[in-house]
Amino acid sequence: MMQFTDIVFFVLATILLYAGLRVITTRNPVHAALHLVLAFFTAAGIWLMLEAEFLAIVLVLVYVGAVMVLFLFVVMMLDINLDKLREGFWSNLPVAVTVGVLMAGEMAMVLSNKYFMAARVAAHPAEYSNTAELGHVIYTDYLLVFELAAVVLLVAIVAAIVLTLRDRGDSKKLDPSEQVLVKRNDRLRIVKMDAEVETVQEAKE
Repeated sequence: MMQFTDIVFFVLATILLYAGLRVITTRNPVHAALHLVLAFFTAAGIWLMLEAEFLAIVLVLVYVGAVMVLFLFVVMMLDINLDKLREGFWSNLPVAVTVGVLMAGEMAMVLSNKYFMAARVAAHPAEYSNTAELGHVIYTDYLLVFELAAVVLLVAIVAAIVLTLRDRGDSKKLDPSEQVLVKRNDRLRIVKMDAEVETVQEAKE
């Protein structure tokens, strides 16, 4: 007999699949971003059902509250040429289908694992904290992987800064050290000119 939690899961899963499909099929990038926000909220609801409250809150706060808002501002401010974005879509379709099939196969293998199924139905006591359990697992069993991920993110941040601050010939910029050394005579030049007196007759002409 289907329980209430199963009904909620299937409803959230259906909404999540619909939002994910709309992200890649809609023509308007703003609508795609809004559907992605809906997908994040729905995924957070599924994580709440899995007793992963910390991950659900982080997903909403970080991705929906910060990343997607910034992405929406960028998309709405930029003049995106939709026709140019659609160029080469069908040429990349075989690669996209291959990657999608591989991801679906991996998810099916994980879901069919007996250890995964046992962990899904396991019940926890009322004082159980998934945040403390997540921190314990990250800093013990997966400490090396966590540090490698931090290094990769640090390299990405440094690379973004370097690409932004690189010198370009057509860019206009000011050197603060040169601005401080500027004197009054370098900024202002007084030119003396003889006064011109205009007569009434010349004004009429």
